[in-house]
Amino acid sequence: MNGFDPNHFDPSAMIAAMSAFYGVIAIVGLTITIVLCYLLYTLYKAVPEQHRAMRPEMVWLLLIPCFGVIWNFWVYSGLARSFKSYFDSVGDATVGDCGKAISIWLCVCVFCCGPAALVLLIIFMIRAFELKNKIKSA
Repeated sequence: MNGFDPNHFDPSAMIAAMSAFYGVIAIVGLTITIVLCYLLYTLYKAVPEQHRAMRPEMVWLLLIPCFGVIWNFWVYSGLARSFKSYFDSVGDATVGDCGKAISIWLCVCVFCCGPAALVLLIIFMIRAFELKNKIKSA
């Protein structure tokens, strides 16, 4: 007999398949978060210490489930403030807000709109690496 037979349905197979699927999703998500934390760590390290809004090691707190979603607000806006502090100290007004507005919208979108958050994350990271390169060339 072809098709689904409710008399011979094995729920353990479905549970195993769902567990494997969600396990892969969790591993991929954790890997992406670890890479993102490393990139943020390097960005914070590029800012001279006296201008950092937080210690670079603090970005790893993003790995804590649930807390990481809230911690985004401190990490991303803090990085923008750090860059702004540095560029203000050297008299460079060409950098604007250093991604502060984008960082706030990014964190808000993490709560309500995943695809928008991804787009804003990419824009923010591109901007942050441009600022990092500008520090290195100064």
